[in-house]
This record gives sequence, structure tokens and C-alpha cells, in this order.
Amino acid sequence: QVQLVESGGGLVQAGDSLRLSCVASGGSFVKYDMGWFRQAPGEQREFVTLIGWRDGSTYYADSVKGRFTISRDNAKNTVYLQMNRLKPEDTAVYYCAARLYAQRAYSDWTDYTYWGQGTQVTVSS
Repeated sequence: QVQLVESGGGLVQAGDSLRLSCVASGGSFVKYDMGWFRQAPGEQREFVTLIGWRDGSTYYADSVKGRFTISRDNAKNTVYLQMNRLKPEDTAVYYCAARLYAQRAYSDWTDYTYWGQGTQVTVSS
């Protein structure tokens, strides 16, 4: 059983930066694709970004491309989400997730097996 624990959320102003971390335990972190999703109140869960385990390929939602950067440190079983130039519309609970087998599109949240508890990011205008 894989456990994921996010940290790093908080309240910031528009234009600020935050770095989220997600530490994995209990599994073979190096073999998992790792993704970040977010969910705002009243909204569906939304794909943010993914980093592949095999070659470190990264994918981003159009809404965050050029502002957010995902990275991973396999030695620390940790995936990071660096968020720059934050906007009020980035306000959401951010979840990290692990995908063991790629069976659907990487943006499909149902393709991810393990989830963290989420960390709140609030961006004020």
C-alpha cells in the first residue's frame, strides 16, 4: 500500500510562488508515474501535471503551462510542484497521485491508484 503525503500549501497573493511536495512511502516510487490534480469548490477534479517514471517526461495542463514545473527526486521518494506567477483561479485543493499502469489518458484521474489527502492553495487577488 502506497501512502502519499502532500505539504507546502498556503495562502499567497497573486503573482507569488509556492512549492508543493509529496512524499511517498510503502511502494516502488521509482516505478510510478506521479501526477498532480486540483479541485476547487463545486468543480470537478482537474489534471495539472504528470511526470513519468520511465524517462521523466512531463505533461501540463494548458492553464499552468509555463508557470508550473513538476519534478521528482527518486532518492527521496518525493515529487514537487513548483508554482510560479500564481493566479486566483489556481485556488484549489491540490492532490498528488500515483499511477501504476497507464491504461487511460494521463489526465484521467481514474487511472491513478493512490492519492494523497490534499493540500489547500489559496491565491488572493
